[in-house]
Amino acid sequence: MKRFGILFCLLTLTLLFSATARAVDVKVGGEFFAGGMYLDKSTLKKDTAADGPSTAFYFQRLRVNAGLIVVPGLSLITRFDVMERAWGASRSIPATALDTMSAGTRAENENIAFDWLFVMYDSPVGRWRVGYMTDGAWGTVFMDTSMPRGKIAWSYHAPNWMYTIQVVKMAENSRTAVNPATASDLDGDKYCMAFRYNWKNVEAGILLGLGRDAIKRPGMAPDNGYRALYNNFMPYFKAQIGPVKLQSEVVYFMGKLRDYEEDALGRDVQLSTLTAWLDAQADLGRFYMGGTFAYTSGDDPGTTEKAEGDVIRNNGGRDWNPCLIMWNQDLNYWVGTVAGHNAAAQAGPMYNAWFFQIRGGVKPIDKLDIMASVSYANADKKPTANWIYNDYGYEVDLTATYNITNNLSYMLGAGYLFTGKYYRGESDSNSVSNDFLVLNKLTLTF
Repeated sequence: MKRFGILFCLLTLTLLFSATARAVDVKVGGEFFAGGMYLDKSTLKKDTAADGPSTAFYFQRLRVNAGLIVVPGLSLITRFDVMERAWGASRSIPATALDTMSAGTRAENENIAFDWLFVMYDSPVGRWRVGYMTDGAWGTVFMDTSMPRGKIAWSYHAPNWMYTIQVVKMAENSRTAVNPATASDLDGDKYCMAFRYNWKNVEAGILLGLGRDAIKRPGMAPDNGYRALYNNFMPYFKAQIGPVKLQSEVVYFMGKLRDYEEDALGRDVQLSTLTAWLDAQADLGRFYMGGTFAYTSGDDPGTTEKAEGDVIRNNGGRDWNPCLIMWNQDLNYWVGTVAGHNAAAQAGPMYNAWFFQIRGGVKPIDKLDIMASVSYANADKKPTANWIYNDYGYEVDLTATYNITNNLSYMLGAGYLFTGKYYRGESDSNSVSNDFLVLNKLTLTF
């Protein structure tokens, strides 16, 4: 009933705006997908009581973008997701934690969850956006996790240049009617500025950020009161050189991951992480070929006062899906963690890894795209001193996408993971098994 009520309110508001102010224009677009997934093994363990069974199910989501143009240059923008759920599956237990890449909870996304609501004003001195909107996307697709957050953003567009300054609220823990906090200054905030320049077939830019996280500032065990304060630098470029498209992005974080308010409470931890990505693809008529290199630094367990990697801050991002199994958002969201031994797992975006991929494809007809890839990944650092191996393994993927119409497409893919010895964890006697996945998805855009 909740979703019908919200839709009724939205339609009523649209009709009221249309009836009372002819200057208001409503633009609606979006995407619907329905897919099916089969995963042969839901863990990578072998010959244990915790070996995971296979799993197979259908899932779907409707995403709607709506814009109310009050007058030219002034708009109210919203986006919401509807019925993001597996068919016939049990509903999620209502909770307060936000869902992955959403401003709503998982239970809300299974019904209706609003992610965007912001005003956009094109002033003489630039564009202003205030409200909930996408954050965490910059430059290339690598290291992007498009998470809705509350922020104030200003940008200015010239013929070849773009400038932006943004203030983002990452976490709010001040005392409110629903949060009876007993201390102040417990928030997480981000400040960034960036510029981009375009010329001929090249685009380049850099983002400079400052992050402050005081969520764990109160002096209570086991954290004992610290905050994080760090900078990040994110240069990137895109270039089209003849038939070859090149993309690259480098991300560097530096600062303090733990800055204790009192020296007696703990030793400060420095933050110094590096993430890099290079992608090239050559389009040769009906054929194309390319390759990808990616690196995300891992944390060395032997350096307790320095963090060379941090899974929250330096990772490959959830928008980037290099494979069907390794670091794939569909698998992570719908199946969850695919566990190995001793906390080894295939979960979340890429972290602590060297990644290499070669791929090639053919378009036998205009509507059909067939692509195959071979990928290899290796851990940058072993998680513990007793960890034995580094290799995550090899993955072979094959996908075919057919455009039924300009707005409707169907994708069928299969991936096979030759599981590496990394997932044996801290004992060579632990056994692991290979895994394979079949995924198909029907996508409608409007």
